[in-house]
Amino acid sequence: MKSQRLQHIPVQVEPVNLPPNRQRMPEWIRTSLSSNLSYGDTSRAISQQRLNTVCEAARCPNRGECWSRGTATLMLLGDTCTRACGFCHVKTGRPPEYDLDEPRRVAEAVAKMALDYVVLTSVNRDELVDGGAFIFAETLRRLRDKQPDIGLEILTPDFRECQQNALEVIYRSVQSGLAQHETTLVWGHNIETVPRIYSVARKGAKYQRSLDLLKSASQLEGVESKSAIMLGLGEHEHEVLQTLADLRSRQVSRIAIGQYLRPSRHHLPVVEYIHPDKFSWYGEQASAMGFSWVKSAPMVRSSYHAET
Repeated sequence: MKSQRLQHIPVQVEPVNLPPNRQRMPEWIRTSLSSNLSYGDTSRAISQQRLNTVCEAARCPNRGECWSRGTATLMLLGDTCTRACGFCHVKTGRPPEYDLDEPRRVAEAVAKMALDYVVLTSVNRDELVDGGAFIFAETLRRLRDKQPDIGLEILTPDFRECQQNALEVIYRSVQSGLAQHETTLVWGHNIETVPRIYSVARKGAKYQRSLDLLKSASQLEGVESKSAIMLGLGEHEHEVLQTLADLRSRQVSRIAIGQYLRPSRHHLPVVEYIHPDKFSWYGEQASAMGFSWVKSAPMVRSSYHAET
């Protein structure tokens, strides 16, 4: 669907008012860790190579299901983020020096798990000149060297001070492989929420900067761009639809929509638990807008069933 056909939905700017989280968690939210054999295999491979995963760092509720299927989202550049988003459980602070050997260890772990699709993400490293782009690029290169036809997906920061350079560095590392093997790189960056809530949920981020990154990624040959939105922070329906329209106007082709869950009492409260039927409706609206890959349900996260 072409961007010029998107209907503009006016957004009313309203103050953010996040009430205390006093709602009882509904039945459809509850999950449990799996005892499936593959869960242990995945856990051991990650532990042996001393890797970080966003599955653990962000307390993802789908860890049991994904690890039982032999998939995990590997988190590069350490476990300490330079930002402190109000929704995120990843540790924040002053990161240590990053490990130049990490790309090799990631490639070894992926080979051991016999994965044919891998998702890489990272913490924000705003103190680095390249935002950590070199580590992304080197990891992708090593993965390609070991398995040329492997499916690759990255979920990157917005690269606040070095966005264009980071895009070029990362893309160069896979460009020839994409053309040679006729494969696609999925480049994800999560918009997370509607612009009105950015000031409390995404401190240090800018809505327009995230859209700029996604637009630039969408224009790269062999790349499909992807984003994700979490609901339940007090957003309104028309704001969600406008955000989806903004993403499509930047040629974003994949979208994940899920329920925000409060990772601790120190994080933003849940304003509302959205019913699964409403998630289905949002998914239908996204498909109608032209997204080619849509996952919309309470427990969906940005990397959930990414390989499908």
